[in-house]
Amino acid sequence: MLTLLEDELMRRLGDAAGLGLVRHTSSVIAATSGAVAIGDLRVAAGVSSTHLAQRFKELIGVTPKRLARSYRFTATVLAINPAGPIDWGDLAGGAGYFDQAHFGHEFRAFTGLTPTRYVEVRRRFLREHPGHVLDGWPLPAD
Repeated sequence: MLTLLEDELMRRLGDAAGLGLVRHTSSVIAATSGAVAIGDLRVAAGVSSTHLAQRFKELIGVTPKRLARSYRFTATVLAINPAGPIDWGDLAGGAGYFDQAHFGHEFRAFTGLTPTRYVEVRRRFLREHPGHVLDGWPLPAD
């Protein structure tokens, strides 16, 4: 049954309008860890912003901008070493955030915590659970 379902889903996905566009655009987003201007991708693909966003929403459920934000944030959180000092300005700039305020806003949007509070919680987790299987992973945050 699972094989039949998978075959049918693959068949339907293969017929999806804009699949090539979404695959290419999402691969660029992934390769740049989200640090790419969606407008540049749209221009390179020769489509409107609306068309690109619609194809993404239909095929993967989020807009290309949201996908890029997710990739950029993930790369940033994975770059945080809670055991050492953190230069938030360098971290934000290296991830492609415009400034620390933009970085802080994105961080709160994804975690519900400020970057400083997130690191405090991570450090507490590491102290309270030494050798835990999640040691070295960015989550859990609380």
